[in-house]
Amino acid sequence: MFSLEITTLARLLVDEARQRSLRIVTAESCTGGLVAGAICMVAGASDVFERGFVTYSNRAKQELLGVPGDLIADLGAVSEPVARIMAEGALENSNAHLAVAITGVAGPGGGTPLKPVGTVHLATARSNQGLMHRHEMFDMADREGIQLAAVQSALQMLRDRLT
Repeated sequence: MFSLEITTLARLLVDEARQRSLRIVTAESCTGGLVAGAICMVAGASDVFERGFVTYSNRAKQELLGVPGDLIADLGAVSEPVARIMAEGALENSNAHLAVAITGVAGPGGGTPLKPVGTVHLATARSNQGLMHRHEMFDMADREGIQLAAVQSALQMLRDRLT
């Protein structure tokens, strides 16, 4: 289902989070739950995976994660501030220690000159350790390629935040 690289990253993430007794939450838009799926493919993921939010619509981002509607209206759902608030909201609405959030334009449509297809914002939040953000421009040929590249980036960001 997932590439060897994604599967390996997910396995390492689960093992390292277990060693540190940390629980993980995901907040996903353009990846539609694929990060949660990659983590849950690992045997024993229940030791560390707390929950996942698939907030594909703007309304879901508002209702489940507390993203202000005026922020989405002003900057769009695909933006650094929205990704950051998604990560914070996931932590606040779970019993996890570490969150990752993803919002982007997976295509093939929906891109604009300012936010072309492949634009992805990722953010991680860790309890009492603040936020980190990454802006990616994935130049894949198709929607699946962009989504899987975002999953791989999210898993790596989570691993980086474990230390």
